[in-house]
Amino acid sequence: MKIIRVHTKSRPSSVCCGAGALDEAINFLQGAQVFIVTDSNVFRLYQTLLAERFPQASVCVLPAGERHKNRRSLFRILDEMLGAQLHRSSVVVALGGGVIGDMAGLAAAVYMRGTRLIQIPTTLLAQVDSSVGGKTAIDYRGVKNMVGAFYQPERVFCDPLFLQTLPNREIRCGLGEIIKTAVLDPQVKDLVVQNFTRLFDFAFLQDLAAECVRFKAHIVERDETETSGLRKCLNLGHTTGHALELLCGRRSHGEYVLIGMWLESKIAEAEGVCSREYAEQIRAMIRLVLPRIPCFANAAEGLQFALLDKKNTSQGMVSMILPKAEGEYVEYVLPAERYGEYLKLLEGEQR
Repeated sequence: MKIIRVHTKSRPSSVCCGAGALDEAINFLQGAQVFIVTDSNVFRLYQTLLAERFPQASVCVLPAGERHKNRRSLFRILDEMLGAQLHRSSVVVALGGGVIGDMAGLAAAVYMRGTRLIQIPTTLLAQVDSSVGGKTAIDYRGVKNMVGAFYQPERVFCDPLFLQTLPNREIRCGLGEIIKTAVLDPQVKDLVVQNFTRLFDFAFLQDLAAECVRFKAHIVERDETETSGLRKCLNLGHTTGHALELLCGRRSHGEYVLIGMWLESKIAEAEGVCSREYAEQIRAMIRLVLPRIPCFANAAEGLQFALLDKKNTSQGMVSMILPKAEGEYVEYVLPAERYGEYLKLLEGEQR
């Protein structure tokens, strides 16, 4: 088991990665008033475990899915927190994937101006990315993560036992963020390239997840609230990925990140930001998880959502994080019309 410290200014925290992390969470919560937020899918799988391991906890079960990441769900959590008579020393436990982690984290941030929070992520995506770093949010009026706050959990417990019940689609979703990290961090890249046949091996994923957390913790420590610009590197692939996710839905977030990185590697190559050789290396890593890049009949319509991206600072311009060289990136801004032309590369046949 690995313990990774996250030394942020607002609240230092630690991430426990490996077999037995759930037991560590139970020990950590001894004597506390516990309020668990989860979704219907996780509750169906782990209802018995919750009853046995958290017998005194209150449990709030929300409908599963990104479409429920909204103000209605947020206020339902707050209503049930108030009904359970939580106080500031009570502990909100986010037990689920990224959607639950974001909403429970935001509820913990605003209830009584802040109550205690821990994350127990149950998906690979949440274990390698969304549970770490303190970003909390809900979607609002069709825009992802429009209403939110930076609020660090006291602890994050990543136990691989939860990965065993995930379908391959959810593993692929998490691998999307892992490949993103591999583009940003040479150590993770070497692990992925050298062990490409083990990307669906739970024993290997446990170690790989810890390496991704190590990298993200380093970034978050240096730029907790995205003020210096360093943390923006974690948005690699996300400008296009989020735009297509909002436009089309259906696929997982991680798959859209992979698609976004594919297109943005093409943009980086065409704009002279990176070499053709390096762009092809990135696309080769993407194909390890997503062998074919799907086509979108209306990909150019994703421009309307890209223009709402939080990285944008000028009207009519689209900002994105582009790969530059191994371990290097650059924030790059394109006029909306030119970015829309690049989106058309995703129209037509599969690649």
